[in-house]
Amino acid sequence: MVTVYDVPPERLIDEISKKLKETKEVVEPDWAPFVKTGMHKEKAPLQAHWWFTRVSAILRSVYIEGPIGISRLRGKYGGSQDRGSKPYKAVKGSGAIVRTALKQLEAAGLVKKDNHKGRIVTPEGRSLLDNTAYEVMKDMAKDDPELSKYL
Repeated sequence: MVTVYDVPPERLIDEISKKLKETKEVVEPDWAPFVKTGMHKEKAPLQAHWWFTRVSAILRSVYIEGPIGISRLRGKYGGSQDRGSKPYKAVKGSGAIVRTALKQLEAAGLVKKDNHKGRIVTPEGRSLLDNTAYEVMKDMAKDDPELSKYL
C-alpha cells in the first residue's frame, strides 16, 4: 500500500492542491493576495494559487506530525528575519494563515481537534492523502518501471 511517506512531497502537495481547489469549503480568503506569509518575508507570494498549495502542505504536515498545534505549524513555515546589521533571527510564520487553513480543513472534514493536543487527520483526510499518493506513484511508475512493484 502506498502512503504519503512513499512519494515526493512536491508532487503530492501539487496534486492535493488541485483536488482542494474543487472543494467548496477550501477557498482563498479576500486578504490572501496582499498578505505576507510571515515576518521573514518582504512581499506577498507571487504564485496565483499559493493558498491551495499552503493548505495542502499543512494537511500533509498534520498527517505526518499530528497531533500538531498552530504554534508548531507556525514554526515550520517560518524562516530567518533580516534585522539589518544585527544577526538574522528565527521567526515564526503567519498565524492567521495557519488558523484559517486549519478551519477550512476542519469544515471540509479532513482535520479535527484532538482534546487539547492539536489537530489530527480524520479518516476522510487520510483516505484523500493516501489515494492521492497512490495516483502520484502510479504516475511515477510510468516513467520508471522499477516503481511498479510498489503498486
